[in-house]
Amino acid sequence: MPRPAAPVAPPPPGGVLWNLAGDVRALLMLPAALTLQVAHPAVGAGVDEHSVFRTDPWGRGERSLRSLQLWIYGGERAAEEGRRLRELHRTIGGTDTRGRRYHALAPATYAWVHATGFPVYRHACRYLVRELTPVQERRLYAEWLQVGRVLGIHDRDMPATVEAFWPYWRRMLAEEVEATAVVRELVDVDAVVPPPDRGPRALRAVLAVLWPVLLPPLARFRRFMTVGLMPPDARAALGLPWTPVQERRLRRFGRVLRLLVPLLPERLRYLPLAREARRAQRVGLATRRAAVRDAPGASPAP
Repeated sequence: MPRPAAPVAPPPPGGVLWNLAGDVRALLMLPAALTLQVAHPAVGAGVDEHSVFRTDPWGRGERSLRSLQLWIYGGERAAEEGRRLRELHRTIGGTDTRGRRYHALAPATYAWVHATGFPVYRHACRYLVRELTPVQERRLYAEWLQVGRVLGIHDRDMPATVEAFWPYWRRMLAEEVEATAVVRELVDVDAVVPPPDRGPRALRAVLAVLWPVLLPPLARFRRFMTVGLMPPDARAALGLPWTPVQERRLRRFGRVLRLLVPLLPERLRYLPLAREARRAQRVGLATRRAAVRDAPGASPAP
């Protein structure tokens, strides 16, 4: 895939993504998007054969989260991260789950990986944040397209508007996605996951001892959130059951988060790169206001 002629800027501060992607509630949305990504036969095969998500799940998750945050909050680092990802995937290829040759950077495959974020954000916001207005939905999609440009995805490979996105989405669900081996593994409550190997040594030691007790309920919660925050039509396409009882539980859980998370201090509500970017934005805004106020001929403040 050819590189863009010049670095592409990430979405603007203050936008829908700016306020959403760095919020701690966004962490709960990521497993649904990841599961949809690997439901594509080529992506599922690539992850199955080349990813370290089984042997290093915590490191893989940490790197993926940091990468996503850089796309939105990284400023000039966003384009650099986009180039790094393309280089990382340049040699990944093989045969997909249907026996077809694939390459990770094939436009249709690379675009699908990116495209899954928009419908998951849109659907999950209804539960965990608030339902987006039509204007916010359009803005979210436009900003997600901008992130795609940061990643080197050409405009011709993504639907240009929200109206064009949904026929594309329905076609992909009908013709391409399937419950690949990796999908089944990601929603398997019995999958073996090692205890966390990140964080303070004392905490890791405690978790290692308690992990046999903690893992089963955590695995059930992971599946619950993964399936629940997946758009219903995608859930149906993958054959993932979802009951009215589960729907009511998810709605109750979402109401609690909508009440509590906005009350958290910024250091607990936002992820590190988002906090850093928000702080820099405030400092920059204050500096510009001071410069205007102190400029020769400026009117005195009332």
